[in-house]
Amino acid sequence: MQYLPSAQRYQSMEYRRCGNSGLKLPAISLGLWHNFGHIDILDNARNILRVAFDNGITHFDLANNYGPPAGSAEENFGKIFKDDFVPYRDELIISSKAGWGMWPGPYGDWGSKKYLVASLDQSLKRMGLEYVDIFYHHRPDPETPLEETMGTLDLMVRQGKALYVGISSYQPAEAAKAMQILQELGTPCLIHQPKYSMFDRWVENGLLDVLEQNGVGCIPFSPLAQGVLTNKYLKGIPADSRASSHRGNGAIEEDQVSEDKINKVRQLNELAEARGQNLAQMALAWILKDPRITSVLIGASKPAQVLDSIGCLANYYFSEEELNKINNILK
Repeated sequence: MQYLPSAQRYQSMEYRRCGNSGLKLPAISLGLWHNFGHIDILDNARNILRVAFDNGITHFDLANNYGPPAGSAEENFGKIFKDDFVPYRDELIISSKAGWGMWPGPYGDWGSKKYLVASLDQSLKRMGLEYVDIFYHHRPDPETPLEETMGTLDLMVRQGKALYVGISSYQPAEAAKAMQILQELGTPCLIHQPKYSMFDRWVENGLLDVLEQNGVGCIPFSPLAQGVLTNKYLKGIPADSRASSHRGNGAIEEDQVSEDKINKVRQLNELAEARGQNLAQMALAWILKDPRITSVLIGASKPAQVLDSIGCLANYYFSEEELNKINNILK
């Protein structure tokens, strides 16, 4: 597989430093949560990854449980990586996570050392990699001591299985504690991956401040509220949407798309058009306007969606008037 020359490949992408680290991430990163499992078409997944890389998206984000079935996104990525990306390994940031249920019994979930070590070993095998660039704890474990979980992340770096570590879906106080533990161990937390969109703004209530104070990057997932913040729902729920497909892998449920929410989406769409953007581009730009955001994770079911998302980088400046209009719509 031949890609564009690097001078062309990287010119359309912006790269942002991740917290206080030496690492830069593309402003747009590609998540493989949906559309890369065994129920999906492998050639389509391959084309999405190729187009992303050809347009400067160097960061591919996975997790052990992505699919469905769980593990299959990593398996499929491994096949594509072997065929298309091996010569470009040093130009890529590949991340994975562990923290959700993967296998039966008491050692296949949450945040114990037993689970995390086994899970990363499995992920590396599925993807055919010697190491991941970023390894995350996917969600807080209320029963395992945080020192054990963070100590295991530190161990993975010291063993060479991960270059950096991060956390996902941690609330501000527990995130701050996790960062302190990692700092004391000598493996600083690189990044936090929270859910964040116009319709889910919890990170603004302290988390972004904690990340800034600790020099930690932020890479939100579900920035389009799993497709709600696109033109897909302007006329209600279409028959081919994730909200009506019942895929069973974390896709949006139909009852999450209320008439009130659709009315707000229509108002936001009018503002996006006035800005010369489509709704998805404005929703991504709205997140990237904050300098504390390192990158934003997009999903894609077709290559054209990747290119459309990158278009948000043409304008992520918002006037005070525009921000006030958005806040009024979202009330």
